[in-house]
Amino acid sequence: MIRKYEIADTAALIKIWFEANKVGHPFLSDEFVAQVANDMPNIYLPNAETWVLVFDQNPVGFISLINDKIGALFLDPVFHGKGFGRALVDHVVNLKGSLSVEVFEKNKVGRRFYDLYGFVEVGRYCHESTNEISLKLTLAKD
Repeated sequence: MIRKYEIADTAALIKIWFEANKVGHPFLSDEFVAQVANDMPNIYLPNAETWVLVFDQNPVGFISLINDKIGALFLDPVFHGKGFGRALVDHVVNLKGSLSVEVFEKNKVGRRFYDLYGFVEVGRYCHESTNEISLKLTLAKD
């Protein structure tokens, strides 16, 4: 089931993000990770449109949007490769149509997912806070 984010989900989503972040972003500094963890409940979640994937009555993943841009897509790593990420993106494609996302070049898990889904690279830049290359991807809805 996919439902709207509720404040009560915050701790679970931060835990999901933290575990998935270790898999997708092992190259990020501890300082940057700590800052994002601090900003999630105070900045990111309150200011985004977030949808939560619930399995067996527990949040196992989420997707956050700012307009038609995916700001976050994270799943508990136990649920990787089972179609749950696709279900979350399908949900927001049905709501928004065309989407964009940015993904770190070194994030092999995320890049593979977005490539398989049909996103295409339209640009790249150096992410200032991490000094890592970030790719700009888009998905055009037919």
